[in-house]
Amino acid sequence: MNNPLPPKVAVVGGTRGIGAAITSTFVTAGADVLLTGRSVPEHVLEALRGAGRRAGQTVEGLALDVTERDFAQRLAESARTSLGGLDVLCLNAGVFPNKPLADMTHADVREVFATNVESQILAVAACVPLLRESGRGRIVLTSSITGPLTGFPGWSHYGASKAAQLGFMRTAALELAPYGITVNAVAPGNVLTEGLQELGEAYLAQMAATVPLGRLARPQEIADVVEFLAGERASFITGQVVTVDGGQTLPESPEAVLPTGTDAPS
Repeated sequence: MNNPLPPKVAVVGGTRGIGAAITSTFVTAGADVLLTGRSVPEHVLEALRGAGRRAGQTVEGLALDVTERDFAQRLAESARTSLGGLDVLCLNAGVFPNKPLADMTHADVREVFATNVESQILAVAACVPLLRESGRGRIVLTSSITGPLTGFPGWSHYGASKAAQLGFMRTAALELAPYGITVNAVAPGNVLTEGLQELGEAYLAQMAATVPLGRLARPQEIADVVEFLAGERASFITGQVVTVDGGQTLPESPEAVLPTGTDAPS
């Protein structure tokens, strides 16, 4: 059974990693897409347009810095002018600089919260009129297990921002429910993105060893969940978080993660 997508989608931070996979998934499904990021290379847009399956499909780019004061208004205005409206808003922008608490500064905290929390609140607020006009609005936030479910040294500001993001999501879901707009989040574990790869092979191996399924997630596996939440079959789901972590948050100790290929206990 297909999961029909509304025809117009805005994706923020979609040029790399999870955002890129979400964008590609929507385009392949035939959606019109406004792809945003600090920069949107033309070759990326051309590749996406080549993946489209519908005649006359719109795939446009909009360079945005989500920490700038007017970005949310520009996003909403561009969605109206480029796509003619908005059905699905997927917000993926996020930064995770490593900084121990002893070295934390006001600027460090401000950078993370401005990108990970404030930008999402402002983008949703600016796009509410368009989503109301749609009559079937969907908002999907990319969160994380770090903060809401787990912690990691050096990422206290990141974890706090992701927990705050979900607090916003739940209240937004209540406020927007009367208009038929759903607000949900996906909480990935460790995903094999460019940003994570920059942390080095030793870190990747360490993280994979903590996942019961024995590997890190692929960006497409997160995009598949986002596609479901943005589709018609998720029309009665709102204010919820879907954890996609390969079981990473299940073990109560490292010893509970069996080596890959181990036979189940008899």
